[in-house]
Amino acid sequence: MTRDDQIALVTRYFKAVDDEDLIALLDTLCPDCVFSVETHDVRLEGHDQITAMFTRLWHDHAAVLHHEFVHVPDPVTGGIASRFAVQNTAQDGRLTHKSNCNFFEIRDGRFATVRVYMTGQNTLKGTA
Repeated sequence: MTRDDQIALVTRYFKAVDDEDLIALLDTLCPDCVFSVETHDVRLEGHDQITAMFTRLWHDHAAVLHHEFVHVPDPVTGGIASRFAVQNTAQDGRLTHKSNCNFFEIRDGRFATVRVYMTGQNTLKGTA
């Protein structure tokens, strides 16, 4: 993948998250994707566990917005790092702002791993 292809994949991933589009989200992830929230000791493996996590995120929030991206793609190694701002809108309208960084590893045009470094409370809970 080129640098532009890597950035486009990250863009598709976050658009799917913000749009609550599970099918589009899973299309960016390898079936055996390992998703971790490194700052909160969460490790998920595969579409079923990742689906459960995003379903909880969307249920717990009226809206989620990822924006102000800075990407550092590396086509040679198949990785890309993305720094971004997050705005979570709670069901009662309260806003939470975060600054996060994700590290993605790409295999066959999809993410094989997603490592999240998150400020503040964990909004991507790994267990029910």
